[in-house]
Amino acid sequence: MKEEELVALGNDSENLLGNSCFSTVVNSLVDSSFQAFVNTSPEDVKGRERCYSQYRALVDVTNTLRHNMSVRDEIVAKYEKENSGNNNQED
Repeated sequence: MKEEELVALGNDSENLLGNSCFSTVVNSLVDSSFQAFVNTSPEDVKGRERCYSQYRALVDVTNTLRHNMSVRDEIVAKYEKENSGNNNQED
């Protein structure tokens, strides 16, 4: 991916994480996964594993979005540093 695309992806990720509807849905799914996990019977190993996998998938989605924002921030910082260096050389 080009840096411009990574910056756009980071911006989109930030918008999604900042969206109250998205946050509400993710939090609701996390709560549902947890409730299903704790309400499984001790013998239901597969049921607990399924609930845990659902929870991990939600965590992975949000962590990926946060990672996209971090990549964007690193790219922006790099360009800001380069531009500030160029401005100082022109003085």
